[in-house]
Amino acid sequence: MDGTADVVRTEEYDLLIGDERRPAASGETAPVVNPATEESIAEVAMATAADVDRAVETAGSAAEAWASRPGEERGRILNRVASALRDDADRLAELLTLENGKPLQRAKSDVLIGARYFEYYAGYADKIHGESIPLSPEYTDYTIEEPLGVTGHITPWNVPVNLVGRTVAPALAAGNAAVLKPPEETPLSPLEVGELALEAGVPPGVLNVVPGEGEEAGAALAGHPDVGGVSFTGSVVAGKSVAKRAVENFTHVHVEAGGKNSAIVFPDADVESALESVELGIFTMNAGQVCSAADRLLVHEDVRDEVVDRLAERTRELTVGPGMDDHDLGAIVSADQYDRVAEYVETGRAEVGEPLVGGDLEDGPGYFVPPTVFVDVDPDATVAQEEIFGPVLVVSTFSEEAEAVALANDVEYGLVAGVFTSDLGRAHRLARDLDAGQVYVNEWFAGGVQTPFGGYKMSGFGREKGLDAIEEFTQTKNVGVRIED
Repeated sequence: MDGTADVVRTEEYDLLIGDERRPAASGETAPVVNPATEESIAEVAMATAADVDRAVETAGSAAEAWASRPGEERGRILNRVASALRDDADRLAELLTLENGKPLQRAKSDVLIGARYFEYYAGYADKIHGESIPLSPEYTDYTIEEPLGVTGHITPWNVPVNLVGRTVAPALAAGNAAVLKPPEETPLSPLEVGELALEAGVPPGVLNVVPGEGEEAGAALAGHPDVGGVSFTGSVVAGKSVAKRAVENFTHVHVEAGGKNSAIVFPDADVESALESVELGIFTMNAGQVCSAADRLLVHEDVRDEVVDRLAERTRELTVGPGMDDHDLGAIVSADQYDRVAEYVETGRAEVGEPLVGGDLEDGPGYFVPPTVFVDVDPDATVAQEEIFGPVLVVSTFSEEAEAVALANDVEYGLVAGVFTSDLGRAHRLARDLDAGQVYVNEWFAGGVQTPFGGYKMSGFGREKGLDAIEEFTQTKNVGVRIED
């Protein structure tokens, strides 16, 4: 693609360990493919267990000095990282679009949100402290919040810069040194973040970036005995594997493992506003490739026809094409993911019938899936129960409030849910009764970097974002002192 050479700094990307750019110990590399063209844009080193060992050792050597720095100094450095990301946002967005396929405007938003996380946690770096606990006049008792030491971060391909900020920034703010294992599909933008962090003043070894396969590099990082905490975002299967490996060493671990999320529309909702939110949640936000996507639309039977008609109109107006052309939807990230989504579309046809909109996938070049809508879907259907991770929406109806809650909760996941109503009491009742770690009311994705994020049930455990994330990267020490004989 024209302009690729201006965005991709080199045709070969090495690992970043300390301040060294080094090939993998095995010498192996893998191509990074532009999903819009199916052409390779670069080769990236693929880390082995030996490389992970080296990165963890390097982080361990840097951790004590970093933790010893006053929080205000760490905060200033993280603020400089945020500024560096903003200054380079246009180039990083183009690089992200090339490796991920998402529309350019979404890619730039990904970068800017990543920058916001560094800025947010920079402001908290000098506010991490314990508390005094009143026992009796004979004692003074207090707690200290200490970093975990070396933290491992295994991040997905859908929002790679955003997720670096979301997991790495709080870890660094708390005084940890990090080893980041970015996804093999989109490793270039996280590597560039690592480079910018060094240039912004993050000391060598405090942030190390080791792309590689999950079964090799990810497994080695999750099960490393010298890692004090592991953060994982990805599939349920991989999340279970990561958690098991971490727990073998009693390593602190938190997992965000996906969702099958319901947007619930009541008759008193602003239908147009609700559909705008759902469109964002399942289609235009990364072609449905987000764990918090609006996968399921539960519509009250009284407004079913109106909602379905307007949904069809809106969906047919969306454009699909190369992300660099800034269409509404870009390409699916990889051939494997494209095949996965295509298989679910065929499953939907077999279980439900022809989609109301979309469903016709064309041969390449490029992994493009049109926005697809299945209506009148049995809540037990495969496409209504399993996470598709693509631009496929299923629509079901309900008649009573209690039924809506039961349908929304009748999945193995519990990440997010959305409620669209003008009835304040109903909104709060559903927020109380829905099995979800985050509930959106009258706007999908309502919230920000300050709002805790994580799931119930098979969506994982632990919380990212907000001040809760600091707790995931610190441990509490209690000090009790007898002060009187």
